[in-house]
Amino acid sequence: MSEILGQARTYSSALGTSTLLAGTFVFDGKSRVMQWSDELYTIHGYRRGDVVPTMELTLAHKHPDDLPRVQAVSSELFAHGGHVAIYHRVIDARNNLHRVLTAGEAVLDEAGNLSSISGVMLDLTSTVQRETELAAREAVQGAVGTRSTIAKAAGILMGRLGIGSDEAFKLLATYSNNRNTKLAGVACTLVALADTPANGKTLGAFIHELAQGRRPA
Repeated sequence: MSEILGQARTYSSALGTSTLLAGTFVFDGKSRVMQWSDELYTIHGYRRGDVVPTMELTLAHKHPDDLPRVQAVSSELFAHGGHVAIYHRVIDARNNLHRVLTAGEAVLDEAGNLSSISGVMLDLTSTVQRETELAAREAVQGAVGTRSTIAKAAGILMGRLGIGSDEAFKLLATYSNNRNTKLAGVACTLVALADTPANGKTLGAFIHELAQGRRPA
């Protein structure tokens, strides 16, 4: 758990804030016992002791429009293991909406069965709100900063995927539209992850998810 808490601090630092709410989780594939940190209870609108965390409870709090995608990712992790980073929305026990980024790792045992899933959930709600306010101000002032961040994000995709600038921008825009997330927020997260070497695996997983909107060759 201490290693995962370290991940949470890294992600918070990468996104430029030390106050970002980051909760951690561990799911035992054999016993199906799940553990949440206090912060994860908070994100879901609970306090420790209010509920017993389970995979079923975790999925029940996903936004209905995001649930099929989360279930598909979960099925892939259960079957094949690996790393994942996924944007989605959580509806907490008080019916408040949270925009989150979940990053984790699934480990299989020697027989190929799920051993554990552990990771961190970052509550980006306040960050997205700040990005929205910033984008509005910059729209009046020429939106120089926002355009710069989006241009950097497009450049990262161009270098990693070997695509042109137009297609890179379309991937960012498509992801933004499909996830109902501000384009500036998507670009900011991609640039922040790329600027932190320790986020290499998560960056790769996030780019892979962005690339799902790419047209077949």
